[in-house]
Amino acid sequence: MIPISVVRLDEEAEQLAVEVIRSGRLAQGPMVARLEREFADLVGVEHAVAVNNGTTALVAALEVLDLQPGDEVVTSPFTFVATLNAILEAGATARFADIRADDFCVDPEALAAAVGPRTRVLMPVHLYGQPADMDAIVPLARRHGLGLVEDSAQSLGAAVGGRGAGSFGLGAFSLYATKNLTTGEGGMITTDDAHLADRLRVLRNQGMRQRYQYEVAGHNYRLTDLQAALGIPQLATYGDNVKRRRDNAARLTAGLADVPGLRLPAELPGRSHVWHQYTVLVTEAAPATRDEVVARLTEQGVGCGVYYPKTVHDYDCYREHPRVVVDPTPVADDVVRRCVSLPVHHHLADGDVDRVVEAVRKAVGA
Repeated sequence: MIPISVVRLDEEAEQLAVEVIRSGRLAQGPMVARLEREFADLVGVEHAVAVNNGTTALVAALEVLDLQPGDEVVTSPFTFVATLNAILEAGATARFADIRADDFCVDPEALAAAVGPRTRVLMPVHLYGQPADMDAIVPLARRHGLGLVEDSAQSLGAAVGGRGAGSFGLGAFSLYATKNLTTGEGGMITTDDAHLADRLRVLRNQGMRQRYQYEVAGHNYRLTDLQAALGIPQLATYGDNVKRRRDNAARLTAGLADVPGLRLPAELPGRSHVWHQYTVLVTEAAPATRDEVVARLTEQGVGCGVYYPKTVHDYDCYREHPRVVVDPTPVADDVVRRCVSLPVHHHLADGDVDRVVEAVRKAVGA
């Protein structure tokens, strides 16, 4: 089986982990501080605040914007459930703007149409490794005086006009096991705002600035030094790993370009893609359906994933939720029926990519 993702940590990660274990200091400490500094440099911001996962990164980013009951956050309906759960956990109301099929990210025009008198925050999702159209979204947020939280969970190192995803507002990243850079579980919040960074550090530490000096009702969102030790070595090789992903994506595109009924992903002008996923759409012109393609790929030993099988709110637990407001999103509704992600990770050998191409062509019926 060629898996959809692979996790491999090198000898340096092992050595740093042993160093932490032998130090006797396993909780948040110097390794976390080092990870934060190097992460901030990669994103191109002044501050990075480590937390225990990507969901809490989103929650904390929303909380420091002082949302009040009834305040609305507008986001994408085509995303992992953490995006919606974070909005609800922060006490806000979620609304949704439709996406564009060319980048799978929220459509700025639909986002503008969704802004209303209760809107307080825009939360674009940088999906699959390519950022949303921040050139249009940032002016929209400024025009209405809205907060901006970037769900950058899948897009570390991606950029718009040379500016890193997560640097336009408050960036929220995931370091989960399958991400391009992982600490197993972990998250990071990025910002150039020193005041917000200070509040985030207090919030993640039970609301304490110093021991038993509580300033706010906080949380235990801390990352451990043991987890940070796993991530630090990956920062040094991150550029090389992304280049390998880009090379793999280019080879997939070259091999699948003539397959009828497949719409292939592309890096859009002015944006850089880090290829967390290579996601195709199986259109009506294809000889096979999306689900048939998935089944046939699995039979051939090629891992694939449907990210995501439904719009994020299309589940019983959200349909009648009083703080989930659903507006029509026809593009997202269509994409969830057609999307399938193929292996593109940097551990693929050239022969693996060729095998994926061959399997997809056979699965579609090309």
